[in-house]
Amino acid sequence: MKTGVGLYTALVLCLLMGTVFLQRPRPKKPPKPPKPSKRPSFKPAPPPKEPEPQEPTDFPPPVIGPPSMFPDCPRECFCPPSFPNALYCENRNLRTVPVIPSRVQYLYLQNNYISEVTAEPFNNATELRWVNMANNRIKKVDKQVFEKVAGLLFLYMERNQLKEVPDDLPAGLEQLRLSHNQISKIPSGAFGKMEHLALLDLHHNKLSDSDMGKNTFKDLKNLVQLNLAHNILKKMPANIPNGIAQLFLDRNNIDNIPKDYFQGFSNLAFVRLNYNQLSDKGVPKAVFNVSTLLDLHLAHNQLTSVPLFNPQLEHLHLNHNSIESINGTQLCPFSLSSESLTDEALMPRLRYLRLDGNHLSPPVPLDVIMCFRHLKSIVV
Repeated sequence: MKTGVGLYTALVLCLLMGTVFLQRPRPKKPPKPPKPSKRPSFKPAPPPKEPEPQEPTDFPPPVIGPPSMFPDCPRECFCPPSFPNALYCENRNLRTVPVIPSRVQYLYLQNNYISEVTAEPFNNATELRWVNMANNRIKKVDKQVFEKVAGLLFLYMERNQLKEVPDDLPAGLEQLRLSHNQISKIPSGAFGKMEHLALLDLHHNKLSDSDMGKNTFKDLKNLVQLNLAHNILKKMPANIPNGIAQLFLDRNNIDNIPKDYFQGFSNLAFVRLNYNQLSDKGVPKAVFNVSTLLDLHLAHNQLTSVPLFNPQLEHLHLNHNSIESINGTQLCPFSLSSESLTDEALMPRLRYLRLDGNHLSPPVPLDVIMCFRHLKSIVV
C-alpha cells in the first residue's frame, strides 16, 4: 500500500514539474537584421568648364626688371647705364609699346606679343633713329606714329602680321625690313618721298603683279638692294631704279624677262632668279649681257641652254635646269684663237660655274676650259 502511495506521489510531482517547464518562456530568436535600404545613387556633377583663354591671358606675364638709375626707364625694359640712348625691351612678353623716353635713339622691341602700335608711347621719342619690332604680332600701325619719329633711319618689322605697307613712313628712312608678313598691298605713293632708302626687304609676303603699280619703286633713287623673293609675281617688277646693285626675285612665278629690262642699269652686280618658271623662250639671248653683273643665279628653272653673259661675270648658277649640252665656243665672248684670251685684263672673269642637276655628264668640254681660264670650280 505504502509502495503504491509512493509511486502515486512521484507521478504527481513529475506532472507538476512538466507543467512548470512548459510555462517557462522560451528564448526569442534574435530578429533578422533589416535589409539595408538602397542608397540613392548620385552622379557627381562634372567640374565647370574653364573658359577658353583669351588674349592676352594666353601669354606669359610681362617680365619686370629691377629699378633703373634712370627715373624715366619703363620697368619692363632695361636701360644700360653705359648706353643711355638705348632702350632694351626685347623678350619681355610685352603686349603694348611702353612709353619711350625722349633720350632714346635705339629701341629694341623684338620678340614680344605686341599686336598694335599706337602713337601715344612715341609722343616724346623725337630722337629715335633705330627701331626693331621684329617677331611680334603687329597687325596695325597708327598713321601718327611716324609723325613723331621723323628722324628714323632704320625700321625693322619683319615676322609680323601686316597686310599692307604702313602709311606715312619717315622720308629719311635708309633701311626698311618688312619680310615674313602677309603684305598683299603697297599703297600708292608709299615710297614716294623716300629718296634716301638704300635697302627695301619685302621677301616672303603675298605680293602679286597687280599689288604693285608701275611707279611703286620709281622714286627710290638711292636704292641699293630690293628683295621681292618668295612672293607670287609672274612678271619682272616695273621701273626699278637703274642705280640698284642687288635684285632678289627668287621663288616667284616669273616666266619672262623683257628684252631691254636691264638696259641702263649702271651698278647692277647681283641678280637672283632661282625657283621661277624661266625657259629659253622667256629669256632673251643677251638679256644678261650687263657689264657690271658679277653674280647671276638662275637655278631651279626650265632652261635647256646656257644664256649668254658678259665677260665680267664671276659666278653663274645654272643648277637644276634641263640643260643637255654646253658649248664653250658659243659662250666665249672671243674667238678661242684671239689674243684677248692671253691678255689677263681682257680674259673672261668667270670663276665659279654650277651645272649640277641638269642632263650633263663629265668631262667639261675643253673649249669651256680654254675660254674661261679663271675658273676655280665647276660643279657638274
